[in-house]
Amino acid sequence: MEQPAERGLTTAEVTERVTRGQVNAVRRRSSRPLPAIIRANVLTLFNGVIGTLWVMIIIFGEWQDGLFGLVVVANSAIGIVQELRAKRTLDHLSVVNEAPAKVRRDGVDTEIPPGWIVLGDLVLLSPGDQLQVDGRVADADGLEVDESLLTGEADPVLKCSGDQMLSGSFAVAGNGSYVATGVGGGAYAAKLAEEASAFNLSRSELRDGITRFIAYITWLIIPIGALLIWSQLRRADDFGQAVTGAVAGIVTMIPEGLVLMTSIAFAVGVIRLGRRRCLVQELPAIEVLARVDVLCLDKTGTLTAGGMSLDEVRPLRDDLPVHEALSALAHLDPDPNPTAQAIQTAHPEAPGWTTVVKVPFSSARKWSGAEFTGQGAWVLGAADVLLTPGTPEYAEAEERAATGLRVLALGRVVSLRDPGDLGPVEASAIVVLRQRIRPEAAETLRYFAEQGVTIKIISGDNPESVSAIARSLHVPGGEHAVDARTLPENDPGKLAEILEANTVFGRVTPYQKRSFVGALQSRGHTVAMTGDGVNDVLALKDADLGVAMGSGSGAARAVAQIVLMDNDFTSLPAVVAEGRRVLANIERVSRLFLTKTFYAIVLSLLTGVIGLAFPFAPRHSTLVNALTIGIPAFFLALAPSGERARPGFVPRVLRLAIPAGIICAVAVYLSYWAAQSGSSALEENRTSAVTTLFIATWWLLVLIARPYVWWRVALVAAMAALFILALAVPPVRDFFALAPDYLSNDLVAVGCGAAAAVALTVIFTIVRSHDKSPGHERPTDTLES
Repeated sequence: MEQPAERGLTTAEVTERVTRGQVNAVRRRSSRPLPAIIRANVLTLFNGVIGTLWVMIIIFGEWQDGLFGLVVVANSAIGIVQELRAKRTLDHLSVVNEAPAKVRRDGVDTEIPPGWIVLGDLVLLSPGDQLQVDGRVADADGLEVDESLLTGEADPVLKCSGDQMLSGSFAVAGNGSYVATGVGGGAYAAKLAEEASAFNLSRSELRDGITRFIAYITWLIIPIGALLIWSQLRRADDFGQAVTGAVAGIVTMIPEGLVLMTSIAFAVGVIRLGRRRCLVQELPAIEVLARVDVLCLDKTGTLTAGGMSLDEVRPLRDDLPVHEALSALAHLDPDPNPTAQAIQTAHPEAPGWTTVVKVPFSSARKWSGAEFTGQGAWVLGAADVLLTPGTPEYAEAEERAATGLRVLALGRVVSLRDPGDLGPVEASAIVVLRQRIRPEAAETLRYFAEQGVTIKIISGDNPESVSAIARSLHVPGGEHAVDARTLPENDPGKLAEILEANTVFGRVTPYQKRSFVGALQSRGHTVAMTGDGVNDVLALKDADLGVAMGSGSGAARAVAQIVLMDNDFTSLPAVVAEGRRVLANIERVSRLFLTKTFYAIVLSLLTGVIGLAFPFAPRHSTLVNALTIGIPAFFLALAPSGERARPGFVPRVLRLAIPAGIICAVAVYLSYWAAQSGSSALEENRTSAVTTLFIATWWLLVLIARPYVWWRVALVAAMAALFILALAVPPVRDFFALAPDYLSNDLVAVGCGAAAAVALTVIFTIVRSHDKSPGHERPTDTLES
């Protein structure tokens, strides 16, 4: 016999549905499975090219020249390991972050992970809950659902018994329950999110820029490689030597470690933030962190600590049961909001009034109310919404709000049958709640001001109350608050002007928060939005970066890219600093990798046109690249940095990489040409070219490694020492086919390297001056350690 819907499923029915696979199993948003991780790190274009060239060297050349093949193994292994570490961190925090679903089984209400919901479960809803599965309403008590994330419609939808419910929407008012009819991949939101929510690293300017550059390089390698192969085959008597020279040029053109370093930097960023209890739900959020220049803060739960206390209830009428009415309203909701909780604490006993009509609180209305048998209709909400301007009680409420207190009004109305037409409100009492400002908020706001991040405080509370809190935190412009009810609704340009000129905004509706984000973005700003309530969801979704508090509503946490699991507002500076570290360091190491690519292109062109043997063998390239790019880049990519990112990543990198690559190539070719003009052997000539190349690229490393701290100085010094050891220690020297035995060649090599170092210094200074010119400012490293 079928169980009544009000009792939910039985344990046996749940077990049967689990056996049939009718469970809400969906892929976690924050990570991809192990096979996908392995494929992404092994089956790459560069791994294919390098692997092919390695096979050619093993067949036609000497195995020592096949060292570059280890790059494929190292790239793949390091990439897989780092991403698996990031995956473990993300998956662990994702489980902690998941808002539990409330279901009724065997007549008992219980909380379970969303993935445990089965087909036919009776799911319970209260304000702030996100709908995890599709279904039909079983019971509704003033239940209003926001479907804007699915439909784009901003107005909440009142739900009645039998109405369709779609996953991805969220409850904003009232309570109710619904029976699950679509779970797992069959749910509406799961179908929409299958592609959009996939774990990936590609949706960012940084990744797009690198991918675009790699595509250009790939197309260049084909004709230049063909020219190089033809020239080497034409002049060499030995086919193996011709293949070795051609492979050396092609391998050096490939910036094989750049993608790896980018992936590692992202993954390590995720791990570091995870240790700070920050859940990164989309990896591109790491990059957006570095680009943020406007931070919109929701006052409640961000600047103020969670929870409030009832400070005072001042009756305006002695003949009305003010305290009883206040208690009755506070005890109506089985899942009370912070305001109702504060009133319940002061009035723990409900008066026992019988409810006829109930209107739940919503952020759009700014009030809640109920009609009681024999006691009339009462409303409780924002004082400046319910009270009449110009009256003594309105003036008193404004005066109290100006001190930073939260002021509500309790009043009576004729009827609540039509919540859209409240009618005249008979003021009955002023209710004052006290909010606690987070002690660390002022220091955090000061950090953002120093970093050039503009703060916008946006709240649904009274403007004077918000302004008082902003003033207490010494927020610039906090003395003037804008009432959002006076803002233009259909003039985005005017709205953007007002937002640019002001800092504090009160009485902001959820729809307005969303329009604020859009208006700021229209002015070219990268906008981060923090929030914890259901009224923040729309703005969190539309912002470039949504940051939710771990204690916030399930809907807010679901749409945010970053969740502060410990609700610690002070962790935001560390979050922003991590994003800046990743982006600034990737830009730094990109200059090293792309300089290598350009000097290899120029050397290949010169070799192909002039017809000499290629200046070095693959093993030489492996040695120099490891000491001047690979090893240093690994440390530089993970170093502290406080630079704020700016758009134009590719042009900035190429401004240095192209001229630096040309300088290095010309110096190497001059050194090689001078050496081969004498009587020295090919091995000695190539040693001359390798020495010049190391000096030039090592000096570029010295320039790029700025600002100097002890570990950076030690790093560049160690690389120089390792190269000297390679020249001095016979077994190593023989392995890398180095022969520094021809003094005149050695002197020319050092001279050409020194000349290249001078030219590189000039170019670096010019590029740096351009980057610091008006419109190209680059903040200095403020977090170096």
